[in-house]
Amino acid sequence: MTGYYDYVLGLIPLALLGLTGTLSLVGFDLTQAVPVAAAVAAGIVGHALFVNGPVSSRAGRTVKTDASTNAHSNPATPVDAD
Repeated sequence: MTGYYDYVLGLIPLALLGLTGTLSLVGFDLTQAVPVAAAVAAGIVGHALFVNGPVSSRAGRTVKTDASTNAHSNPATPVDAD
């Protein structure tokens, strides 16, 4: 099953190579077409990271904060080596 990030991973090289080729066929120099296509590919990556960012699977869980629980029960808590 393909998801959003599968499409993003396919669009990055397609935008970079396809847009570079299209712009160079239209009449742009290669030194102009590559940065324009790279900016579009960077925009796709930026959209995937910041606009429609990945969500952690732990986002909806509540953390139990009793005094009786172990201080190192949360895997995100750093553990000192002493």
